Amino acid sequence: MPSGPAPNPSTALLTDKYELTMIRAALADGTADRPCVFEVFARRLPAGRRYGVVAGTGRLVERLADFRFTDAEIDVVADALDQRTVDWLRNYRFTGQIDGYPEGELYFPGSPVLSIRGGFAECVVLETLVLSILNHDCAIASAAARMTAVAGGRPIIEMGSRRTHEEAAVAAARASYLTGFASTSNVEATRRHGVPSAGTSAHAFTLLHTGPDGPDEPAAFRSQVATLGVGTTLLVDTYDITQGVINAVEAAGPELGGVRIDSGDLGVLARQVRAQLDGLGARSTKIVVSGDLDEFAIAALRAEPVDVYGVGTRLVTGSGAPTAGMVYKLVEVDGIPVAKRSAHKESLPGAKRAVRLHRRSGTAVEEVLFPAAGPAPAPEPGLTSRELLCPLVRDGEPVPGLPTLAASRAHHSAAMVSLPWEGLALSEGDPAIPVRVVPPGA
Repeated sequence: MPSGPAPNPSTALLTDKYELTMIRAALADGTADRPCVFEVFARRLPAGRRYGVVAGTGRLVERLADFRFTDAEIDVVADALDQRTVDWLRNYRFTGQIDGYPEGELYFPGSPVLSIRGGFAECVVLETLVLSILNHDCAIASAAARMTAVAGGRPIIEMGSRRTHEEAAVAAARASYLTGFASTSNVEATRRHGVPSAGTSAHAFTLLHTGPDGPDEPAAFRSQVATLGVGTTLLVDTYDITQGVINAVEAAGPELGGVRIDSGDLGVLARQVRAQLDGLGARSTKIVVSGDLDEFAIAALRAEPVDVYGVGTRLVTGSGAPTAGMVYKLVEVDGIPVAKRSAHKESLPGAKRAVRLHRRSGTAVEEVLFPAAGPAPAPEPGLTSRELLCPLVRDGEPVPGLPTLAASRAHHSAAMVSLPWEGLALSEGDPAIPVRVVPPGA
């Protein structure tokens, strides 16, 4: 008889050992179940960034369900733990509450993008899982959002799978699609997350068509067109680009879908290829460019006749900021605000909520953090207020009806429209909107 689908692997060992030793000590001194609030935030944005984008909370909620210590996980950690801790881990289930900014939302220094409530032990053991997901996905989404913002509505294909860890590649495809990329080359991202896939051919296919008389680029192009149709995109820079364009149009005719340029001075080449295509009657053939593009390169190509961008290495490495710098800090114990005072690593005490203030036009002007137990501050005349934290998990279970990736993509699009125009600049500058903290009792 065929077996059912294999269970998802446990995520419980995606943690740091000090979480387990803290739990052992807390169980021993009776503090393991003290009600606590942890918050996730970034103290600052990466250099040159004016906003960050929340991504990964959907993946986190999914992976939380698999945070279980079975015998296999216990065997790995039992040698450093006593029996009481082992028994606690064996029975572990997160039973607390998690609130967070919606995926696709913007964040700024100090924004409490995630709030986790529960007993100390059940919350502290999640620190590494939470941060590893959010630090990666927020970094990728923030870089991708900058690229989308300067692309001027032209589609961008994510094609960085071969430049990062195999699992990071899938997460990067999801995060970039969330922030407006059109598609991905990674088909596992299509299976898991429904991200549209795209891809035609690499240089290897052209090189394959080499015989005793030398390279035969026309044969490679004819083969691709015969299989994929005239709407395919042909890679024209394996040898000579000018001849490659001629061969491409001869193979597919003037209705050729596209040509891709993967090297050289892309702006100059795009102009030359556009003129050549138009001269050959292929006026509707699109030009796709790729090759170590980032937001600055895309911005520099805005005036060129480029139709589609392909982005790989720079996207999956966060375009110079591979981590979002998120931290996971205890801010409240038994209703008592607590804070870290270490130099340059301070935290704000007490559980917080957040609102974003907007002008009537929809432009965001300020984010306000205030004590979670208190009322939201009233906006000044002429401004509207929007609460940012939304329920994600209640009593350990995902909240029904959480946004789909498509809904989060739409949320991000609306959030980007709310930025002041200077917040979209790629130059150094202050965060797009300021964050104000209302102290307890104010």
